[in-house]
Amino acid sequence: MTTFDVDLFVIGAGSGGVRAARIAAGHGARVAIAEEYRCGGTCVIRGCVPKKLLVYASRFADDFEDARGFGWSVDEPHFDWSALIAAKDAEIARLEAIYCTILARSGVELFRDRAVVAGPNAVRLETTGRTITAERILVATGAAPNIDKALVGREHAITSNEAFALTAFPEHIVIVGGGYIAVEFAGIFRGLGARVTLVHRGEKLLRGFDEDLRAGLGHAMQSRGITIHANSVVKQIDKTASGFAAVLSTGDRIAADQVMYAIGRTPNTSQLGLGSAGVCVRDNGAVAVSESSQSSVPSIFAVGDVTDRKALTPVAIREGHAFADTVYGSKPWSVDYATIPTAVFSTPEIGTVGLAEHEARALHGAIDIYKASFRPMKAILAGRGERMFMKLIVAHDSQRVLGLHIIGADAAEIVQMAAVALRLGATKADFDATMALHPSAAEELVTLREKWVAPGEAAG
Repeated sequence: MTTFDVDLFVIGAGSGGVRAARIAAGHGARVAIAEEYRCGGTCVIRGCVPKKLLVYASRFADDFEDARGFGWSVDEPHFDWSALIAAKDAEIARLEAIYCTILARSGVELFRDRAVVAGPNAVRLETTGRTITAERILVATGAAPNIDKALVGREHAITSNEAFALTAFPEHIVIVGGGYIAVEFAGIFRGLGARVTLVHRGEKLLRGFDEDLRAGLGHAMQSRGITIHANSVVKQIDKTASGFAAVLSTGDRIAADQVMYAIGRTPNTSQLGLGSAGVCVRDNGAVAVSESSQSSVPSIFAVGDVTDRKALTPVAIREGHAFADTVYGSKPWSVDYATIPTAVFSTPEIGTVGLAEHEARALHGAIDIYKASFRPMKAILAGRGERMFMKLIVAHDSQRVLGLHIIGADAAEIVQMAAVALRLGATKADFDATMALHPSAAEELVTLREKWVAPGEAAG
């Protein structure tokens, strides 16, 4: 019988890897994990968590302004970037320590080293040169931000990684991209007082999202003073005496303190040894896996962003948990990707779950649309013009709610609970029969009665 050093070796101590490691250890497996940077992965160290902290900070500007409408006298506020970054760093250090403690308490051996696959049942630690054999290997190395390889002056660009650690606050920043990270950082820097220029190659933001969300967010961001250059790309970044200059495909030249790229992420598989071990890797670097997260090599598995299935932290966690339960706990199950709630922490915020309108029409044909657009109660006394938008997409025949989309304050909090209803197959009648919670913005979801009819269409 073949004897291995460990039952499972996990490469990458991010959300998916740590969950898989501790659950597998809880089932009695001998588990080791390697992390070359910091425990917690992208989400905890330089992703979701620090980003949300910066989002909170950026929204205080609105709170200070709104307070006057409610009778508060507020002195002129002052923002200190270095104080914010120091507080953020302290919180991230606290969370990292928690992740390390979880691993230790679970009996997982942690190697602070870069690990590469040295065969179907072996990994090599790069610093020490030590080889460890394992019955199974789990790759959970996540993904890294992209910068256009053809960009002239790409060495002058930063990504979200560097944005979290800037020593000086940029008075003017150019952000390249139109997805989650781009619009979130645009809102962060604008809220903190910077001038923000957003450059993206598409006509609208957030490709793949519901069209009403895309249009609504673009309008709201421009109303907040963010300059958007659509249908454009940055061709070159020049170093100048005062900072940088981004040269656009339109010929525009934009001076800025920083140029940040947020055009997507690539799975972290470069020089990981997967090819030499026989693991099938797609053209974009993602590990090709089955429903059970197994690669083309039976002893090697992968979860999280490195597989490019659904790049969300909760998905990586569930994939890691499902892998560990299935392989080591005799409790086989797989992740349901059908109804995943998603938030975009832009300002205003987006929360969405289920199908976008174009997806619903393609899959179900006839659908009913319900929309509401209104000024939330808080905005009225504050004198703020921003509106909240809600949309329900309903299958015409079955009346099942297929999609729910919100722009506005606390959109993510509302959609998280609405996702339960959609996953259980709630119908429009179920929403209608639910008592409204008044006064609240969310009550609009259960009081929508009039179907929306597109201009030129007859009411059904």
